[in-house]
Amino acid sequence: MISLKTMKRNIITIDEEKCTGCAQCIPDCPEGALQIIDGKARLVSDLFCDGLGACIGTCPEGAISVIEREAGAYDESAVMERIAAQGPAVTRAHLEHLAKHGETGLLGQAVEYLKGHGLPVPTGYDTADNSAGQQDHACNPFAGCPGATPQLIRKSTGIRKRPIDRSQDTGSMLRQWPVQLRLLDPGSPFFEGADLLIAADCVPFAHAGFHREFLQGKTVIIFCPKLDTDIEGYIGKLAGILSLHDIRSVTVVRMEVPCCGGTGYVLDEAMKRAGKDIKVTEHVITLQGGVA
Repeated sequence: MISLKTMKRNIITIDEEKCTGCAQCIPDCPEGALQIIDGKARLVSDLFCDGLGACIGTCPEGAISVIEREAGAYDESAVMERIAAQGPAVTRAHLEHLAKHGETGLLGQAVEYLKGHGLPVPTGYDTADNSAGQQDHACNPFAGCPGATPQLIRKSTGIRKRPIDRSQDTGSMLRQWPVQLRLLDPGSPFFEGADLLIAADCVPFAHAGFHREFLQGKTVIIFCPKLDTDIEGYIGKLAGILSLHDIRSVTVVRMEVPCCGGTGYVLDEAMKRAGKDIKVTEHVITLQGGVA
């Protein structure tokens, strides 16, 4: 149930004069409080904004700030309903975000939500006082962006000892060049009648079967929604591709880290701009290389 109670509290505000609509703030608000509307970032619900400002650091124009004003009460349970639906990586990012700002009360509510709905609690946050999670966060300089947190991905110790078996090697399935969205010409004939594959840059490195399982028979576009700065330009170029050609289907393959959710955002905006309604299938790759 949505609370109608209001109170004076910290909440973000957006300077429309400075905002360019680049959408770099969107992936850093997994709570869902921000959307791009009419070319500008908008706070669409006080209910989902915790006022802690995770989105501030990614705005290249300095258009986002935190102010104190009368606002609807933040609802951690409503937020967790959205967060949990986005998977374990986004859930952990949200808990780290709360821990970083010392929001132990909200952190406890978030953990209780997960337990109450039979959902897994990320390691380090499953203790009664959540002290492990807070300690881990305090020494983690990249906690604001879990996708950039250094970590060792452990594999079975026997993997390196196995001889390379090339009998199952299908070879490269690449059908066109270039592949980077920045370099592609929307008018290229290889897009006509294509089954389009939109992949985040890191996916082919994480998933061993990328060529065989995803690339075969498809025309591929790759980009990084976190590091590439011209998101608006990407939306426009992709919209051009969709507008100029008869695209049969679109498959999106992205990593599980929160910022990679921007891959789908770029596609959604491009579809709206192109006025197209094309079947989209999405796959999420884990850091261990599996398909979530």
